[in-house]
Amino acid sequence: MKTELCSFCLKSGILCQKCSAKVKAGEISELDLRIARLLLSLEEKYPSLQNVCFYKAVSVEKTLAIIVGHGDVPRLLGYGGKIIKAIGDETNKSVRILEYGVDDRKFLEDLFIPLSILTINTIWLPDGSTETRVILKKKRGTPLPFDLKALKEIARKVRKMSLRVEFAE
Repeated sequence: MKTELCSFCLKSGILCQKCSAKVKAGEISELDLRIARLLLSLEEKYPSLQNVCFYKAVSVEKTLAIIVGHGDVPRLLGYGGKIIKAIGDETNKSVRILEYGVDDRKFLEDLFIPLSILTINTIWLPDGSTETRVILKKKRGTPLPFDLKALKEIARKVRKMSLRVEFAE
């Protein structure tokens, strides 16, 4: 697995000066360390994780978003979802895998899986700020497969994106 931290630091649990400086500067959080160690421990069981590039982890309430490199989402979703389940069991959270450096539409599609997006609009507010309006396709009466409030907060933390989510049939 590729990450901002050296693999020795992740395996040993003791940070070198370079990695320690990144943590002190706030570039890497304690959560990033925990998730990177967890992914490294799963690498032996799931060899496809060796090529995954891990950027960041964001946690909001009971939802955990893992941001990985371009094209790495299928590697984490492989093995019949066993990797995601293992991460979810270990962290006791619902897991979302997001791709780093993609456009807003792809980011939102990954965020709101399994629901499909009908429309994305930008709303310009009088104070000069913007909101992104997302209309999702959902059957009436079916519960949401995710915590909407947590996903909005993840979008704000990861992309500084203020979301307004609506549903259509």
